[in-house]
Amino acid sequence: MIESCTKKRMLLAVTLLGGLTVLVLIVESQWTDSTSNKPYIENLEHNATCTTNGDYEIITECHPCTAFEIASKSIGVCIHSRYKEILRCKTGETVTRSCDRVAWLEEREFLKFQGVMFVLSFLSCVIVFWRENILRKRIIRKVAKQLRASV
Repeated sequence: MIESCTKKRMLLAVTLLGGLTVLVLIVESQWTDSTSNKPYIENLEHNATCTTNGDYEIITECHPCTAFEIASKSIGVCIHSRYKEILRCKTGETVTRSCDRVAWLEEREFLKFQGVMFVLSFLSCVIVFWRENILRKRIIRKVAKQLRASV
């Protein structure tokens, strides 16, 4: 069945699927909420009363700890997950909390992966078309040789 599709139809189908994938990624990134105010009492730098009742705001989003902070263990939350975010309690206290993932780092890695896959697929298409042309020329030469031999 796929053999009966023309190149234009296949290109159109791949383009539509790629566009649909990008659309789904955009919609998903808009609908997901990466900043939740759930208390992480065991992942705090020091005991803070603001995280038990959820009265805090995130000053700095989740980001990686520096190599110095991890090696020196100056910030205790960097030892466990190697990522931290800074919170400010309504009382004015500033607290550091560990977090699991950094959204922009994961997004960057995903986009790198998608870019590499796009380049590989493009190269594969070019190689297939190149090989197809070579085989077509060989068949034409073979048929021409057979026709010359029969005349």
